Amino acid sequence: MTISLHGLTKVFTGGVRALDSLDLEVGEGEFFALLGPSGCGKTTLLRSIAGLETPTSGTIAIGGTDVTALPPGRRDVAMVFQDYALFPHMDVTANIAYPLRIRKVPRARREAAAAEVAGRLSLSELLGRRPGQLSGGQQQRVALARAIACRPKVFLFDEPLSNLDARLRLEARTFLKRLQDELGVTTVFVTHDQGEALALAHRIAVMDAGRITQVGAPAEIFHRPATTFVASFIGSTPMNLLPGRVVGGGSGRALHVAGAVLPAPPGLPDGAEVVYGVRPEYADLSATPRPDGFPGSVAVLESLGPSTLVTLESGDRLVQVVVPEGEEPSIGAPAWAVPRPGRALVYRDDRLVGPEENAEAGGRT
Repeated sequence: MTISLHGLTKVFTGGVRALDSLDLEVGEGEFFALLGPSGCGKTTLLRSIAGLETPTSGTIAIGGTDVTALPPGRRDVAMVFQDYALFPHMDVTANIAYPLRIRKVPRARREAAAAEVAGRLSLSELLGRRPGQLSGGQQQRVALARAIACRPKVFLFDEPLSNLDARLRLEARTFLKRLQDELGVTTVFVTHDQGEALALAHRIAVMDAGRITQVGAPAEIFHRPATTFVASFIGSTPMNLLPGRVVGGGSGRALHVAGAVLPAPPGLPDGAEVVYGVRPEYADLSATPRPDGFPGSVAVLESLGPSTLVTLESGDRLVQVVVPEGEEPSIGAPAWAVPRPGRALVYRDDRLVGPEENAEAGGRT
């Protein structure tokens, strides 16, 4: 089922605008992630789709039908909450079958359906247990089984992996992706973990202050963030964002950034103020002076396992570079962070400069 949101606004008591005239289209069978920091409105958006929040204005359509005024039970969606919301006094069978019980499905049929779904999720041996007797990963699978049992047209997930430890989170992530591919059910997944979003989603919407800042495939979001906010939010290590200025004209034009002199994007006038962005993974470290490198001294070394994050103090700014394990410089040593060709981006007025203008600054086209 498709999901269409038009002009969706939610203002809470006190004037807090959680959603601000938001438009969004989710395709049939798509695994769509809502990504953003705490308080950006992503959970409010999910709850609005589920019918648990009433929008102040705007419309919500599922499968082409306007459901804005419909109660949750008539939207044919299933929601998995962060805390799983299992009934502690019910065993696994009863928890899985609960949506069918609400629909007045006969007991024998709903228990058979619960057993069938439990078998698919490796829960058959746990059907007689209560939630308090289950691990976090097992509780998560029970919550998924309950959502699947009622065969919804849309799955809604509100940070369902956040309560799991790192190993279980990775296993659950793989499981969720395989399950969604198998079922083909339209899925909206809320998370603040960009790794989850990048690994799971067909497309991602990055949210900030109740608005959608960018929508795109994971590779697009990662490699060509549309704004400096997205650039600073996406990535296991934040993008280096450094102020720069276009200097000169004609063949003498250059982009001056943090002590480095770089090719200037065409189309920007002399004196244009920009922000130059390059990910730590896409820069190299030089121990010898480079005119196209950001000069500094090594301030901090942080192990990332197979690599090391090197932080340089460059004037009043910090510049970070990822180097292979074993190639770390010494603390205090002079070094130059050199952006790799084709890997940098330029922003003006907080917006990404287009591919044509960005090409000479090292932007990906």
